[in-house]
Amino acid sequence: MCLRLMQLMPRIARGMRRSQDRAAPATQSPLSPRHVAVLEQLRDEPLTVGTLAARLELTLSTVSGVLADLDRAGFVIREADAGDRRRTIVRISPQKVGLVDEWLDDAAEPLLRVLNQLDASERAAFLKAMDLLEAELRVQDSAR
Repeated sequence: MCLRLMQLMPRIARGMRRSQDRAAPATQSPLSPRHVAVLEQLRDEPLTVGTLAARLELTLSTVSGVLADLDRAGFVIREADAGDRRRTIVRISPQKVGLVDEWLDDAAEPLLRVLNQLDASERAAFLKAMDLLEAELRVQDSAR
């Protein structure tokens, strides 16, 4: 069973990336999985650059580079935090909210179709297993 899962994971990741690519809006330069991850985080609320970096486990410079790409493409707006001028707040551009929502929803469609084939207890067990695996991998990474 473990071998089968290890064989499936890279194919699933590639398939999800292809799904994101097919759903992606046309831009001058292609949007990568990191661009998608940032937009997913910003979908529900504006965040600081530091919060984005922490949630995505990326360096501030990496997140800043991704944000620069998204800013040039018109997907995000960066503003100084009124309460603390040292911080930058990032939000999805109001003109792009609908496009980003459609893109992210379309990209997630294969996963949603599969999850809808499971009953509530199966979905809960699947998500629990994914959370446990992610936590185990995080522990391994921190031990190195």
